[in-house]
Amino acid sequence: MSGVTAFIYSDEYLKYNFGPFHPFRPDREKKTLELLRKLGVINGISTRVYEPKVATEEELTLVHDPEYIYFVREKSEQGYGLLDYGDTPATRGIYEGAAARAGGSLLGADLIMRGEVAHAFNPGGGLHHARRSSAAGFCVFNDVALAARHLQRKYGLERVAIVDVDGHHGDGTQEIFNREKILTISFHRYGFFFYPGTGGVDEIGDGEGYGYAVNVPLPAGTNPASYLYAFKEIVPPLLQSYEPQIILHQFGVDSHYEDPLVGLSLTTAAYKAIAETMHRLAHELCDGRYLIFGGGGYAPENVARCWAVVFITVAEKMPESLEEYLKLFDRGETEVKGEVSRDIEAIVRRVKEKVFPLHGVEL
Repeated sequence: MSGVTAFIYSDEYLKYNFGPFHPFRPDREKKTLELLRKLGVINGISTRVYEPKVATEEELTLVHDPEYIYFVREKSEQGYGLLDYGDTPATRGIYEGAAARAGGSLLGADLIMRGEVAHAFNPGGGLHHARRSSAAGFCVFNDVALAARHLQRKYGLERVAIVDVDGHHGDGTQEIFNREKILTISFHRYGFFFYPGTGGVDEIGDGEGYGYAVNVPLPAGTNPASYLYAFKEIVPPLLQSYEPQIILHQFGVDSHYEDPLVGLSLTTAAYKAIAETMHRLAHELCDGRYLIFGGGGYAPENVARCWAVVFITVAEKMPESLEEYLKLFDRGETEVKGEVSRDIEAIVRRVKEKVFPLHGVEL
């Protein structure tokens, strides 16, 4: 298999724009690519930029109802109104921007399955709140679910694992695969009045999918040490038991301690550790097949730093200047609070008790 790591980007992503006062900024992906180029990481040999095509209506129907796709297109042409009940505006061109981002995730899946690249990162993807027939939480088309369904239908994959580290629960993805043996693991902040209000430990799927939805709900202020403890206690054992044919990773970075919307306390060093763990597991379990998406992140400069660290880690391509590389990292660490650590230890025990026996994993 090729050792290439793909960075997937198109200026069409900029059309995914909810207006100047909306917290979702459409230029985060471009800032990330510019930063990687400035650092000398994109060399055209082991790291390459690929431009996607816009996902077709037929491709979008792998996940979304035709009536909903038509609705988005119509609202995009009108250029006003809402795509959901409150926080996802309809703006002119939003359909094209959303379809381009979905196309980026489909391209990443194809590049990996054709053996052209080992890993692919589509920072414009990760729109995990979108449901089959509705937008939600700034997400229009659920490209994560779309890529998974594409891998099932085009390549016959049966074991697709989805790991989601966005600060918000991947509720749309979970709902779409709730009755299927698609392993979805979501780490997210959880509590009263925190969006989307789902993702408790007891949500573990239904029917054929019972035990395949795994949720790790975290309290506000969760620090890197506690987060990484939970991640390493839960993710590797479940993935090793599941034996995925490919790993899909929603890598939203709104859990960063300076993000204005979430209230978790991760650092760039924590994201590096997560990327290292997932990269190792991909090579251990599925010949390196590892498709990464973007997601949340509402301080654009920090988002670019975090995603640059993730890409550099997975590509194993160090910048030309060590000094400039070190500038990507946060200075110091966030505070470790004893009560938060104890809470997370209890959450980890509950998650293990709930799902580990269903996968034959020892507690």
